[in-house]
Amino acid sequence: MKKIFSKKNVIQAKTSKIDSLFLVIVTAISLFGTVMVFSAGAPYAAARYSDAYYFIKRQVIWLALGYLLMLVSSRVDTSLYKKYSPHMYLVTIALLLLVLIIGMVGNGAKRWISIGPLTIQPSEIAKLTMILFLSRYFADYQQKATDYIHNKNIFIYGTVIPFTIMLIPIVLVMLQKHLSCIVILGTIGLLLIFLAGVNPKYISVFCMIGVAAVLFIALFTDYTKERIVVWQNPEAYKLTGGWQTLQGLMAIGSGGVWGLGLGNSILKHCYVSEPANDMIFAILCEELGLIGAAFTLFLFGALIVRGTQIALRAENTFSKLICLGICVKMAVQVLLNVAVVTNTVPNTGISLPFFSYGGSSLIMLFFEMGIILSVSKKSKITK
Repeated sequence: MKKIFSKKNVIQAKTSKIDSLFLVIVTAISLFGTVMVFSAGAPYAAARYSDAYYFIKRQVIWLALGYLLMLVSSRVDTSLYKKYSPHMYLVTIALLLLVLIIGMVGNGAKRWISIGPLTIQPSEIAKLTMILFLSRYFADYQQKATDYIHNKNIFIYGTVIPFTIMLIPIVLVMLQKHLSCIVILGTIGLLLIFLAGVNPKYISVFCMIGVAAVLFIALFTDYTKERIVVWQNPEAYKLTGGWQTLQGLMAIGSGGVWGLGLGNSILKHCYVSEPANDMIFAILCEELGLIGAAFTLFLFGALIVRGTQIALRAENTFSKLICLGICVKMAVQVLLNVAVVTNTVPNTGISLPFFSYGGSSLIMLFFEMGIILSVSKKSKITK
């Protein structure tokens, strides 16, 4: 333990400083999200748990723990993440397997592990550990993976091995009936392989295979096929599968440009399903209107842009790829959540980063932000 958290590994040079702008954006968006959890979730919490403060009390605890974890992880040198990324990946695979054996069932899917009072969702952990392991892989084998002279090297080191690293967690998540996580894992992996410099013509073949696999799952699995049918005509299923979508759209429309005012949502009173979780963006639109929605997306955009700037000026390939991977993950998750809430894509049950109620996802987000802050200490970016 002393060796792992030695002064050399944990405390970086005193002259290095974390990126203050990135930290300010993270702080602002997490506090904004916490306010919305309370505003959106209070009526539902009062109805279900007889305590209007049920969600916010737990979210504040997770926020504090997550923020502390971010500050700690920002002081860990990225070389330590690189060294232990294979171990973290293997532990995640073990947890994903464990879900299939002793996992908790919710909404027809088995995705969680209960450890005493804690509930862990290993698929959230898998997103980060896959990023770390793929980043380490390309840091070690980038020369062979991008060898444009020897096609055999590109095929083996640039496609077969990294796609295998991707495929293992994706298959295990697929068995959990978690299509949105499959899409996120696949998108992260494909973009990381592309950003590592692998020839796009090799990636495109695997892209087509991946798209075909997702379409097959979506069209021929009862769990997803039903959601596609509802997505096409939610009015026909307004009392069953289309209820959540229709109420969410009604909330967005009733907010108008300026909104009804913070705390004044009508549809959060047990009309919109999961008002503090997957559908929190709909309540945000109802209360804060188009202006509030645009401001929220601006904050996410600013966070992703600043994270990308830090990545592009990172000191090495590993640091660059982990930052880019985390930014890609954030962007895809935000876009998917907004797309689901606005019925642009079928309902896949995906949370909005920093806004949706939940401990596992929030703590993992803060851990990821800490990694980017750690990279920023040695990033050649104007502070």
